[in-house]
Amino acid sequence: MGWLWAIIVGFVLGLLAKALIPGKQHSPLWLTTIFGILGAIVGNSIARAFGVESTPGIDWSRHIFQIVAAVVIVYVGDMLYMATLGKKRKERA
Repeated sequence: MGWLWAIIVGFVLGLLAKALIPGKQHSPLWLTTIFGILGAIVGNSIARAFGVESTPGIDWSRHIFQIVAAVVIVYVGDMLYMATLGKKRKERA
């Protein structure tokens, strides 16, 4: 069940990150999900570094760290994806 939750959380975080970034992102949905999973992992690590291990109820501060990390990773990942895609298009021409 751990992997299933990671995929679901990554999917949701990736879509939230895409919605928060202005403009159009061109990365496919599977890559956005992977970026979201990475955002959750990085966000959890940053939250732990700031001393946010677990809180009673909904852990809003940890979720904010996860969303911010996902936004950064989706933004950078989409730029790298488009740069790689552009190189492939130039090779074909």
